[in-house]
Order: sequence, then structure tokens, then C-alpha cells
Amino acid sequence: MIPQKTVQEILETAKIEEVIQDYVNLRRRGVNMIGLCPFHNEKTPSFTVSPAKNIFKCFGCGKAGDPAKFIMEHEHLSYPDALRYLARKYRIEIEEVQLTPEAVAQQQAEESLYILNEFARQFYQDQLFETDMGKSVGLSYFKGRGFREDTIRKFGLGYAPNEQDAFVKKVTQTGYKLDFLKKLGLASQYDKDFFRNRVMFTIHNLSGKPIAFAGRIMEKDAKAPKYINSPETEIYIKNKNLYGAFHAKTAIRKADECILVEGYTDVISLHQAGIENVVASSGTSLTEGQIALIKRFTPNIKILYDGDAAGVKAALRGLDMVLEQDMNVRVVLIPDGDDPDSYLQKVGAAAFQEFIDKESKDFILFKTNLLLTETKGDPVKKAGLVRDIVDSISRVPDPFKRSFYVKECARVMELEEEVLVSETNKAVKQILQKRDFDKRKKQEVKVNIVPENDGEFPSEAPPESDDFPNIISPKPRTAGHEFQERDIARILVEAGGKLYDENENMTVAEFVLGNIEEVLEDFDNPDYLRIAREAMQLVLGKTPVTTQYFIGHHDQTISELAVDLLHSPWEYSPGWEMHEMYLRSQKKPEDNFNKDSVSALLQFKLRKVIRLCEKNQHQMKEVAKDDAAQLIRLLKVQMKLNEMRNELMKQLGMVVLK
Repeated sequence: MIPQKTVQEILETAKIEEVIQDYVNLRRRGVNMIGLCPFHNEKTPSFTVSPAKNIFKCFGCGKAGDPAKFIMEHEHLSYPDALRYLARKYRIEIEEVQLTPEAVAQQQAEESLYILNEFARQFYQDQLFETDMGKSVGLSYFKGRGFREDTIRKFGLGYAPNEQDAFVKKVTQTGYKLDFLKKLGLASQYDKDFFRNRVMFTIHNLSGKPIAFAGRIMEKDAKAPKYINSPETEIYIKNKNLYGAFHAKTAIRKADECILVEGYTDVISLHQAGIENVVASSGTSLTEGQIALIKRFTPNIKILYDGDAAGVKAALRGLDMVLEQDMNVRVVLIPDGDDPDSYLQKVGAAAFQEFIDKESKDFILFKTNLLLTETKGDPVKKAGLVRDIVDSISRVPDPFKRSFYVKECARVMELEEEVLVSETNKAVKQILQKRDFDKRKKQEVKVNIVPENDGEFPSEAPPESDDFPNIISPKPRTAGHEFQERDIARILVEAGGKLYDENENMTVAEFVLGNIEEVLEDFDNPDYLRIAREAMQLVLGKTPVTTQYFIGHHDQTISELAVDLLHSPWEYSPGWEMHEMYLRSQKKPEDNFNKDSVSALLQFKLRKVIRLCEKNQHQMKEVAKDDAAQLIRLLKVQMKLNEMRNELMKQLGMVVLK
């Protein structure tokens, strides 16, 4: 168990933007930062990070929380393990209570897949460096490719011995179960080693944990496949992972470009040569999940292809989906007979970098020139080429880019520009019609529209995006008395522990709750009532009412509501930020909690008094005509309520009703 003091230190030290930037490319927008959500596919950023409040929120899928919550969601970790992850990142020492064997077993069960993969990685690496066969077969192969020992260890390379059950025996002797080995694809259905006599490549996730393996056979002229891979599991989905992404993510963000190659050795060779912003699709065509992974770090992708024209032509067919994601795609053709690895070894790192920078061609123009060589004056083939190119251009979301491509492709193909414009417009229209049809099918989640209320402000709503045009409905507008309740809950979460009155050493929470204690149970919204009750318990227990208490609450409903209350859809204009032109007549909104507290209380009380007025008026209508005494009593109550209402309205600066 992690001591509470250490938990607090971790949460206070961890910076949300630093944690998330390990996984998402963020850019500044006002006081906040935005990026593409890592929890769902989107084209328009709806993922917002607030460094000042140390929280994140996605308006598309609704995920929200603090640094620990982000790590929990992204890495599928428990809360304690997420705290341990952050502690390692920020070099915070954790002194935990000694775990019992039962607790250790439980922890191993939760992390069993990662633990076993790490055990396998270490086993294969030990075989490579510490056995005669590993050294003579595996290590000699890697060193023959020019890999240094530090590179071999960095990428988790290894060797699987040519024995039927060497790994299975080692694992079972340690106490791991065969069922988990089979699930990970490390053991066959016959309880034998799945990988045998192969050099091993470890596949990591974005946080560096081993999630799968690939093995290259060492036998020459073998009938078995050259490469075999781990099967998909709970922690490894092939079409959402890229080999080398963990080692490349920082360099990709820094260079604002991702280099894509085909093979594992290509990635390792380029990385060792200092070209670190490189990943591999592991021999498959790019998938939507892999494209989304790259786009989280950069919109620019440079794809290196071997010189085989037929193979390149086949590979280009799958790249239209990259254009649909509004990414900038360039293609480099490695000289025939070489792959990126061999060409790098031939010319050296500097010449290789210069070559790929100089020879990179825009994808659509490259595709046009490549296919144009096949037409050779054949009008039928040329017509097919036009349709192929038009299909690619029409998938580009940016109209300015489309216009440029139309102009350039018309020139290259010696075609009237108007013809290409007309055909492209038709194709774009068809794509938009299909998307519109697909969206209508998805809109089974009805948007809950609340009728206009009595002058209440709407709660925040997510901006529309290309991916989620209100398919996922914003929360309904806060109606009736809930707006005031929401505001009180927001103040308690955001500023409950701050001083309201320094002379009396009174906190905002003490001031607010002391003024509504007698009507606390009159809250309409049960979630806001829970926030108020939680704050009341903290106040009564002399415990600080902190923002982190609510964000890190064990009840997910409260923690998510706290983040929702803290997140503001409003920002200072860029001019104010640039010239520091903030309010001079009063404090900034986020620091003006004293005035906010008073205003929220008055509004809350006013709404409750108005409700009592309406209830009393209804009772007067129901009183029998011959019950004069009851009617007089209710009239006196009404006069008193009207006085209270008017006094509250006067304090709020509102028009007083007569």
C-alpha cells in the first residue's frame, strides 16, 4: 500500500501536460493545450489539457481526469500501479508496506500478460548473450547486420533456442501457468515452445512494455515462414501498433515527421545511425489504427519503399486512407536492389539522410508519375489512371490542397484542368453523401433537447467535430434550479480549500456550506448533492477540501463530475494573453472565488425562495373559499416570501418585482 503522503506528493508533482505529451502531440491554445484524443479516432482535435488545473478532458468520448487517471485509462493500469508509473517518471521514492503473498499473487494476476512478456524478453536476451548457440547463431546475425550491443539491448533483441520446450520448462519452473503462455502465443497447444531457432524482436507499447514478439528463422531454405509473430491478445492489437513507436515518439515530435519503413531491421539500423523518428508497419499495409497512432505525434509522414515498382504500386493502393486523415504524405523510392537498411550501410548515415530529404516526392504526384509510365499513350489505360488519381485527390479534406493537386496532376497528365476539376467534384460529392448516410445511421443516440428554461445559462457543450457532429450528445442543458446547484458544486471543488476570510480563517467551503446547511437536502440534482455532502464531511472532519480530493475520488462518478465542473469552455483571447491585458477592476475569474461564492449562494437561495413562492401560490388556489383563516395565513407567508425574494434580487442587482 502506498502511504497517503506519498500519493499526495506524486499527484502534486506530476504535470498533466508532461505526462500526456509522452503519448499525444499537444499544441498551445490560449491557457490550455489541445491534441487528438488517444482514446478514440478523430480528425479534429477535441482533447483538451489544462496545465493550470492539471486535468484533461475529451469532448468527443468524454474521458477526463488527472495524470493518474490518464495513465490508468491509457495503460490499463490500476490506480496504485498508475501512481507507481508516475513515481518512476518523476523519481519519487515509494516506501510501501510489505505485500502479503496473497497480494503479490493478485498483483501478478492483474499484470500477468505484461509480466510474462517481460520474462520472455529477458529469457531470449539471456540466450543471445550467455549461451554458445545464441552467440554463434543469433548474436553473429545481429552483428552481421551492423548492430552494436547497446542497440541490441535497447530494442530487446534476443534468440529462441532450437529446443522444443526450453522456454516452457524455464517458465513453469518459475511458477507461471501454461494457460497464460498459450494466450500470449509463447507456447503451442502441445505445451511446446512457439518460437524455436529464431532471432527475436520485441514489440513494445508506447510506454515501453513488451506486448508481443516477432521471430526470424535462422535455417536456410526452410519450409517454415521467414517471420512468425505473436497472436493478438488483450494487450496487443497488431493494427494499432507500430514497431519502434516507443523509441521513436520523442524524435517524431521533435522532427515533426514520421519515417515509415517496412521491416524491423530497417527501424533498428536507422535508429542506430541517428535517424530516430522511424517506425515500421511490420510488413503490413497501413491501417487506420496505425495512422491514428502516427497522427498523435505529427501530421507529416515519409514512407520509404524498396525499388521494386510492382511492390510499390501495390502498396500505394492502401494509402488513400492516410489522405483522408488530412496527413501530408511523401514517398521515397530506395534504389532498386536495396532496402533502407542495406542502402544505409552502403552510403552512410549523412548521405542517407540527404537522399531521403532530396528524393522525397508528394504522394499523389509520385503516384501520378508512376502510373503514367504504364499508360504509354494508351487512352483506355490513361482513363483508368485519371479515375485512380481522382479517387485519391477527392479524399484530401483540405480544399486548397485538392486545388493544388488538380492543377499539378492536370499538367503532368496533359489533361484539361476543367475536366479533372469536374471529376474530382463528383467524387468529393459521392464521399460526402456516403459520410452523411453513415452519420445518419449512427445517430441512433438521440440528442436530448431541453426546452428553453426561465433564463438559465446552458451548461458547457463540446464543439462539433468532423468525427462527432453531436452523435455523442452533449449533456442536456441544465434546467430549473440545477444551474445554481452546479455552480455551488463547482465552487466547492475548485476553491473549497481557499481562504474566504483571512481574519476569521474561514475557508470558502465553510462559508458556502454554513449558509446552505439548512437547505442542503433540498438539492434537486443528486450528483451535486453528493459533492456538497462530501465537502461537508471534510469540513466537519477538519480535513482540507482540495480539488485533488474530488478529482482522485474512488467513486468514478464524483471524479468525472469534478473534472467536468473544473473544465471551462471559455478562454482569454490571444491578445489578452500576449499583452497580459487582464481585468483591472476585479480579479481574474478563476481567482474571484469570494465574489463567486456570494453570488452563487444568493442565486441558490433566490431560486429556492421562488420555488416556495410558487408552491405557496398553488396552495392558495387550492384553499376552500370558506376557509378564510387558512387563506390569511398563506397570504402572510406569501408576503414574507416576496420580501425575501425582493431582498435577494436587490443584492444581486436584479430588477425587483413589486
